[in-house]
Amino acid sequence: MTQLQTLQAQAGTTNHDPEGAADTEDRVRVATAAALDRKAQDLRVLELTEVSDFTDYFVICNGANARQVSSIAEAVERRLRTAGARPLHLEGAGRGQWVLLDYGDVVVHVFDAERRELYRLERLWSDAPDRTAELAPA
Repeated sequence: MTQLQTLQAQAGTTNHDPEGAADTEDRVRVATAAALDRKAQDLRVLELTEVSDFTDYFVICNGANARQVSSIAEAVERRLRTAGARPLHLEGAGRGQWVLLDYGDVVVHVFDAERRELYRLERLWSDAPDRTAELAPA
């Protein structure tokens, strides 16, 4: 059983709908699991399907320092690549302040604490439903 299949079985989401929503949610689950495995702090999943036309989900988290930010981003990229997803765009890698991994339907933001407080994406997108409880492992 692949890692993605294991996560799907745990989440009970092995059936994919024709529009790809289940595939997207699977990518969110894989990304959140990878981030949390690297001890990401204050992880949030926002669903942007009703408020944005450029992506379906934001995964937002932060690390305690530049090394941890980089480690979280690398783990997310590696785990999603293993699951068959490659980022369309990667920005900020190597600086350890704000790494953005854009998978089209899922955008992962990994901040240091200072940048996260400065940009406050959760406040900027406050009209987006918070799906953390449903899509991030406990």
